[in-house]
Amino acid sequence: MTTHDHSHHLEPESPTSIRVRALESLLIEKGLMTSDVVDRIVTMYEDDIGPHNGARVIARAWADPEFKKRLLEDGTAAIGEMGFGGVHLQVIENTPEIHNMVVCTLCSCYPSALIGLPPTWYKSFEYRSRAVIEPRAVLSEFGTAVPESVEVRVWDSSSELRYLVLPERPAGTEGWTEEQLATLVTRDSMIGVARALEPATV
Repeated sequence: MTTHDHSHHLEPESPTSIRVRALESLLIEKGLMTSDVVDRIVTMYEDDIGPHNGARVIARAWADPEFKKRLLEDGTAAIGEMGFGGVHLQVIENTPEIHNMVVCTLCSCYPSALIGLPPTWYKSFEYRSRAVIEPRAVLSEFGTAVPESVEVRVWDSSSELRYLVLPERPAGTEGWTEEQLATLVTRDSMIGVARALEPATV
């Protein structure tokens, strides 16, 4: 499964992208939507909704043991304390003994308010099927090697319940502020296909 493409050549526009642009143009042409509304929606997803929200939650859990306890006991209530609502959430913690990853086998259920729009690979049939059947192989393709001694658990999100992974806190971050810690948290680490970044990489 191809999960990352860091090449910089121009790729053909996807059929989905073409359809979205056509639909946007039609709605604007018919007067059902204006370009300003489209811009506001894009800005909302770029600035208000996205992985930076989830990173703040994870960073607080790393820095505040009491918040971490509440987050693991009742994710919905804990994120509500930070102003994030509208999602029934269970947070699952990665430890030296357990590595968690999240999938939605039916479609692409996902806590978008915390980690943004689901990536293309998350919605693909290949990921949705293989993550359950051969999770270690999928993790390996993301560059995440999990020793055989570590249990891999796969959690299936649904429209009723979404999952968020609490990655292990990287070593060498003692004394870091929540703002600093948040820079180590990525979308993929909150899905569980990657680990949090190491301090030396940011």
